[in-house]
Amino acid sequence: MRARRLPLTVALPTAALLTALCAAPALAAPPTTPVPTPVDPSQPPFTNPNPTPQPGPIIGDAGAGLGLVRVLPGSVQTDAPGLTDEQEKKLPKQAAGEFGVGLAIAQGNSHAVYAHDRAIAESSPFGFALGGRAPRTPGALAQTASPDNAKPTVGGLTPPANPLLNIGLVEGSVHARWDDKLGPCVEPVADAKTSVASLSAINTIPSLPRISDLSSIAAGKVDLIEAVKGLAAPLSQLGGLLTANGSLVRLPETMSAQSTVRLVDVPDHKGKAVSAVSTVQLASIQVLAGTPQEIRIDVVSKPTLTALSTGDAKTSKVTYTAPVLRVSQGGKTLGTLDAANPRLDVPVGIPLPGLGNLPIVGAGARKLDIGVLRLEVGQLKEKRDGSSVGAVARLMDLQLLPTDALALPGLPAALAQVAFGEQVARASAPPGGVVCKAITPTSTQGVASPEPQGSPPGPELAYTSAAYQTVPLFWTGTFLLLVGVIMVAALPDRRRT
Repeated sequence: MRARRLPLTVALPTAALLTALCAAPALAAPPTTPVPTPVDPSQPPFTNPNPTPQPGPIIGDAGAGLGLVRVLPGSVQTDAPGLTDEQEKKLPKQAAGEFGVGLAIAQGNSHAVYAHDRAIAESSPFGFALGGRAPRTPGALAQTASPDNAKPTVGGLTPPANPLLNIGLVEGSVHARWDDKLGPCVEPVADAKTSVASLSAINTIPSLPRISDLSSIAAGKVDLIEAVKGLAAPLSQLGGLLTANGSLVRLPETMSAQSTVRLVDVPDHKGKAVSAVSTVQLASIQVLAGTPQEIRIDVVSKPTLTALSTGDAKTSKVTYTAPVLRVSQGGKTLGTLDAANPRLDVPVGIPLPGLGNLPIVGAGARKLDIGVLRLEVGQLKEKRDGSSVGAVARLMDLQLLPTDALALPGLPAALAQVAFGEQVARASAPPGGVVCKAITPTSTQGVASPEPQGSPPGPELAYTSAAYQTVPLFWTGTFLLLVGVIMVAALPDRRRT
């Protein structure tokens, strides 16, 4: 019996069919939300495309800032890409400039696409935004996980002085953790702390005129023009109260901000809850420091903002310990700021001609009130969606507001604004809480995983560049197989005898 080799016309379609069948898994439809891939095909992906499920999912965010200065708040229209002019007008306006000091941010997120973003801890001496746009600032500390970090990262720096903010020594500590098998079941998930030795802010108010003669811009305001001429300095320096040695606000003692995300035990709950805590520690605040009109604000109790998610809407909650502030001037108490009395207005006026050359803060001699120092405390805004809870709070807001007497063209609603102790917290846990137990792909636990579950049995390739060379090697082997089939089919046909 004689056997013949396949002719070329049969060998080519056969090889093509075999190649298509072998490549069928690679041609399957991609997932609904594809994971970003590296530009270099030989580079490993940023995350494991088929990871082992972990306890969770969880989301926890906590942030705190010691001070935030806003210049010309509400004066810049928000510019958002993809929105029409009419849509942008409905958005709140931004400040012309924002400068933050002593920032501490902690985040934990099982949903993060990149593995190294599961836990993030950041400590920054300062940050700024111009017209709502915030570039990255140097000098910040950051730590991410996974992989896990056994120890925190610490550092310090002294920022350079500038007309708006003078900052002392800044020290920071950041710690981000994430377990390869237990995910967020670590202590803590993320923790960031920033301390500042001292701070003074706003030595000049750019929204006020820098000249002492207002005749050309305050027509008809004869009393204002004459009163300003007698001041020791222009209105931009509050008539001499803001100088090189005198700032609108000063924090002379060490202050700190801390943000922490962790899992905690809750009574009568089997699973752990997600806790995001933001804490601000301030001792005292001086307004118009170093001047005869200095106002002292003592922080009697520190504010603490906590968002706790148990996985159950009934027991998830936001807890806020409102601060208590005592306001005094020259040893005399002006008032107390707390949850029951959240606002205190202190008038700022120019003495009438012949009665002095410095503005008067508070009640006093005959003067022309040109502004109001408004102090507000305990501003809490809470939001919840089922068991997901979050809130934003401030220790104190100081605004310098113009009055009708200061009828100058183009003045914004607030001449300057300084926020102390801004805090934010958000937490979300799965139903029943987080069960800190390693989960296998075939686990029947009711805790849902945000990541693809299940992986084929057998040994897995290590996540290195060499492991991912298997894909190009497969196609190289397939190509050589195809060439071999063609060569065999093209060889002369030999008959067996």
